[in-house]
Amino acid sequence: MELKLLNSKSLSVSEITPNLRRITLNSLVNSRGGSGCVNISKEPCSCRGNYLKASYSSVKRSRQSVDWIGQDNKFGIGSDSSWIIGTNGAISSSSLVLDSYDDEYDGVIVNPESLPSNTNTFASLLQSSLSNWKLKGKKGVWLKLPLERSELVPVAVKGGFKYHHAEEGYLMLTYWIPEGPSMLPSNASHQVGVGGFVLNDKNEVLVVQEKHCSPAFVGGWKLPTGFILESEEIYTGVVREIKEETGIDTEFVEVIAFRHAHNVAFEKSDLFFICMLRSLSSQIKVDDIEIQDAKWMPLKEFIEQPLIQEDGMFKKTLDICIARLGKRYCGLLPHQVISKFDGGSSSLYYNVVEAQTSNCLGI
Repeated sequence: MELKLLNSKSLSVSEITPNLRRITLNSLVNSRGGSGCVNISKEPCSCRGNYLKASYSSVKRSRQSVDWIGQDNKFGIGSDSSWIIGTNGAISSSSLVLDSYDDEYDGVIVNPESLPSNTNTFASLLQSSLSNWKLKGKKGVWLKLPLERSELVPVAVKGGFKYHHAEEGYLMLTYWIPEGPSMLPSNASHQVGVGGFVLNDKNEVLVVQEKHCSPAFVGGWKLPTGFILESEEIYTGVVREIKEETGIDTEFVEVIAFRHAHNVAFEKSDLFFICMLRSLSSQIKVDDIEIQDAKWMPLKEFIEQPLIQEDGMFKKTLDICIARLGKRYCGLLPHQVISKFDGGSSSLYYNVVEAQTSNCLGI
């Protein structure tokens, strides 16, 4: 195949099979980099079949997604690469890769904002990218596909990618390049829950009945509970949950204890933190979406429920709370610390005891 760049910025290609309709383009941009658009037209040639003419016009390069279109004889071109582009949008290149950046573990993170709009182009670029990254000694590849690009999921799976995790707006897939088992970190393995032990000045504990519960808990009264949100602290999350379920304002005191259980929901493990809080209000306003009823119950009556006495974890939890009220036990207070490990502030939970009185500082 012969390629000739004319002064009029048109490309002539001879010795091409009439029905193949593909073209090889080499360095059709200036040294500064750029992209362009090529329009192809077939013209009859008496000597050697069809004569393929391609006109080229340069445009400013952008990091946004590029339309690689196989229809209407139109496709995009970029710099420093040799591409073979078929009319169905397929691209073959040893150096063309998806827009990406390196992570700190010799891996690659694909830029989700610069994904090709054509699925055939994406498939071709994905394979050439994997070959390129393998030659460079890269290890793991992270591919984040937004919900609106879900048509690319089967293409990635067919290319060897595996599901890692999903959120409301995207699916994350991974690919491990080296031989042997993948060393990429697994998806989050735990969910985090909180329960609030709130006592008022009448020695009454705040309790709820949930609308949706297992038959064993029907009619029983329990502590308000809920899940911690993403990027939410334990001590703010438990205050929020109590407010949402009961309308009661509280002040966090301490983490009293926590439970670690496995295979709780969708084969995930569960960390459940029991917290002690002070009540700052008394008027209950029930969240009628999740909660059947809520009230202030005398502590003694709450403890004597069969639901509490017949359950080892509930009974032990209340024993610890009572010991804390009697100052025979100290819980954990959050302290803000900064670590060089992640460069940010985080909460370290530990207890502080006054040496002279042996009393906990939290209550």
